[in-house]
Amino acid sequence: MNRKNIIALIEAEIPYNTGNIARTCVATGSALHLVKPLGFELSDKHLKRAGLDYWYDVDLTLWESFAEFKVFLEAEVESGYFPIYATTKAKQHLGALKLEAKPAIILFGKETAGLPEDFLLEHPERCYRIPMLKDTRSLNLSNAEAIILYEVLRQQGFAGLV
Repeated sequence: MNRKNIIALIEAEIPYNTGNIARTCVATGSALHLVKPLGFELSDKHLKRAGLDYWYDVDLTLWESFAEFKVFLEAEVESGYFPIYATTKAKQHLGALKLEAKPAIILFGKETAGLPEDFLLEHPERCYRIPMLKDTRSLNLSNAEAIILYEVLRQQGFAGLV
C-alpha cells in the first residue's frame, strides 16, 4: 500500500484521546487529521503526555473547519480512498466492511456528540459501528479508533507492519 490510511478527528474534545490516537497513528504509519474547533490546545501537556515521545513523529494535518475538511474528504474518496464514518448510529457493523485493498480514511466525531447527524445521513453506506451490547452507549474514542484501524490494517494484510 503506497498511500497512508488517514484518521480524521472532527472537533476532538479530550486531549488524552487525541494523544493516544496520535501514538497509534505513528505505530501504524497512518496520518492524523484534526478538524477545528478542538477542545484543547495542541500544546496541551495531557496531549503530549499521552503521545509521549511519538508526538513529533505524527503525520499531522490541521483543518480550520469541517466544511474545509469535507472538500478534501470527497477529493480523497474520488482518488480511491475508502471512507469509513465511525458512528454508533450505523445500521451496518464493522463485520460488513470490505476494503478491497484500498487505503481508508476513517472519521470520528467529538466524544460528546459523534459525527454530525446530517453529515451521516448524506452517505449512510459509509457508516459503520463497532458491535457491542445493546445498553452500551459507546466505547472510548481512542479504543474505537484502534479497533477500526486494526480491522482496516488486517484487511490490508498488515502491509509494512512487523
